[in-house]
Amino acid sequence: MANPLKGEVIRLYKTLLYLGREYPKGAAYFRERLKFAFMKNKDETDPEKIKQLVARGDHVIKELEALYFLRKYRAMKKRYYEPEK
Repeated sequence: MANPLKGEVIRLYKTLLYLGREYPKGAAYFRERLKFAFMKNKDETDPEKIKQLVARGDHVIKELEALYFLRKYRAMKKRYYEPEK
Protein backbone atom coordinates (compact mmCIF):
# COMPACT_ATOMS: atom_id res chain seq x y z
CA MET A 1 0.00 0.00 0.00
CA ALA A 2 1.34 3.41 -0.94
CA ASN A 3 1.74 6.04 1.73
CA PRO A 4 -1.02 8.69 1.45
CA LEU A 5 1.48 11.39 2.47
CA LYS A 6 3.77 10.66 -0.48
CA GLY A 7 2.15 13.36 -2.63
CA GLU A 8 2.56 15.87 0.18
CA VAL A 9 6.25 15.06 0.51
CA ILE A 10 6.82 15.33 -3.25
CA ARG A 11 4.99 18.69 -3.34
CA LEU A 12 7.20 19.93 -0.51
CA TYR A 13 10.38 18.79 -2.27
CA LYS A 14 9.40 20.40 -5.57
CA THR A 15 8.46 23.68 -3.87
CA LEU A 16 11.72 23.83 -1.94
CA LEU A 17 13.70 22.96 -5.05
CA TYR A 18 11.98 25.81 -6.91
CA LEU A 19 12.63 28.29 -4.11
CA GLY A 20 16.25 27.20 -3.85
CA ARG A 21 17.07 28.69 -7.25
CA GLU A 22 17.51 32.14 -5.69
CA TYR A 23 19.29 31.00 -2.51
CA PRO A 24 22.14 33.39 -1.56
CA LYS A 25 24.78 30.62 -1.41
CA GLY A 26 23.72 29.25 -4.78
CA ALA A 27 21.26 26.76 -6.17
CA ALA A 28 23.76 23.88 -6.19
CA TYR A 29 24.48 24.33 -2.48
CA PHE A 30 20.77 24.44 -1.66
CA ARG A 31 19.97 21.41 -3.83
CA GLU A 32 22.70 19.36 -2.14
CA ARG A 33 21.49 20.27 1.35
CA LEU A 34 17.86 19.62 0.38
CA LYS A 35 18.65 16.20 -1.01
CA PHE A 36 20.64 15.30 2.11
CA ALA A 37 17.76 16.38 4.38
CA PHE A 38 15.22 14.32 2.46
CA MET A 39 17.48 11.27 2.19
CA LYS A 40 18.12 11.38 5.94
CA ASN A 41 14.40 10.83 6.56
CA LYS A 42 13.62 8.54 3.61
CA ASP A 43 12.99 5.48 5.79
CA GLU A 44 10.44 7.20 8.05
CA THR A 45 7.13 5.30 8.06
CA ASP A 46 5.26 6.79 11.03
CA PRO A 47 2.51 9.07 9.60
CA GLU A 48 2.65 11.44 12.59
CA LYS A 49 6.41 11.89 12.24
CA ILE A 50 6.02 12.47 8.50
CA LYS A 51 3.37 15.13 9.18
CA GLN A 52 5.77 16.83 11.62
CA LEU A 53 8.53 16.81 9.03
CA VAL A 54 6.21 18.22 6.35
CA ALA A 55 5.11 20.96 8.77
CA ARG A 56 8.77 21.79 9.39
CA GLY A 57 9.33 21.94 5.63
CA ASP A 58 6.37 24.32 5.24
CA HIS A 59 7.96 26.54 7.90
CA VAL A 60 11.22 26.54 5.93
CA ILE A 61 9.26 27.62 2.83
CA LYS A 62 7.82 30.59 4.72
CA GLU A 63 11.29 31.54 6.01
CA LEU A 64 12.76 31.41 2.50
CA GLU A 65 9.95 33.56 1.12
CA ALA A 66 10.53 36.10 3.90
CA LEU A 67 14.26 36.11 3.10
CA TYR A 68 13.60 36.79 -0.57
CA PHE A 69 11.04 39.54 0.12
CA LEU A 70 13.45 41.23 2.51
CA ARG A 71 16.22 41.10 -0.07
CA LYS A 72 13.96 42.66 -2.71
CA TYR A 73 12.81 45.34 -0.26
CA ARG A 74 16.39 46.25 0.62
CA ALA A 75 17.34 46.49 -3.05
CA MET A 76 14.38 48.79 -3.80
CA LYS A 77 15.08 50.94 -0.75
CA LYS A 78 18.72 51.28 -1.76
CA ARG A 79 17.70 52.22 -5.29
CA TYR A 80 15.07 54.84 -4.51
CA TYR A 81 15.96 56.39 -1.15
CA GLU A 82 18.96 58.39 -0.06
CA PRO A 83 21.26 56.64 2.40
CA GLU A 84 20.71 57.67 6.01
CA LYS A 85 23.52 59.65 7.59
